[in-house]
Amino acid sequence: MNDQDMFSAPTAALSPPRLVLVLGGARSGKSTFAEKLALNSRRSVAFIATAVAGDEDMRDRIARHQATRPASWHTIEEPLYLADAVRQAAINADVLLLDCMTTWLANWLFSQQGVLDDAAISALHYDNVLSEVDALLQASSTLSVGKTLIIVTNEVGLGIVPAYALGRVYRDILGLVNQRIAVAATHVYLMVAGLGIDIKRLHEEATL
Repeated sequence: MNDQDMFSAPTAALSPPRLVLVLGGARSGKSTFAEKLALNSRRSVAFIATAVAGDEDMRDRIARHQATRPASWHTIEEPLYLADAVRQAAINADVLLLDCMTTWLANWLFSQQGVLDDAAISALHYDNVLSEVDALLQASSTLSVGKTLIIVTNEVGLGIVPAYALGRVYRDILGLVNQRIAVAATHVYLMVAGLGIDIKRLHEEATL
């Protein structure tokens, strides 16, 4: 069975709830790939948007993304409370597309009191973020039969080490977030130049 068949309406309607992770670098085609997965399912779709239009550039980016999505998709704008957004989206649709964890993490960090002070960044931020991710995964695991949650995120650990403390914390926490979601996911697609590779299907447990 190929991925097209796996996400088709007749097959998906009878399947346990599924979690799909799509990750890659900037402009690797993550959002386009995730949207195509949702569209090809031929099922009802709810889009969970985490971006906040904080400046003109972000407003333009949001507008471009909105223009590419079908008008029939239900949109939920939620920058922080993802578990609640998933449960709300599941009322309206069978395929839930969350785009993206990268922006959500930035929103979450900047919502924390004192986080811009390097001295205030601590292990507590790591623990609290991962607790939020666990709540998201719990919401995903308790979705009804036939529901699919697609999560988009960035792989930010392959570049240079950020020069400032908050940047390093952001990179490190996002790496942990991605790992935690990947463990729970049915499929994990790594995007390279617009092409998606299901790395979880290729993964093998390490042995000697």
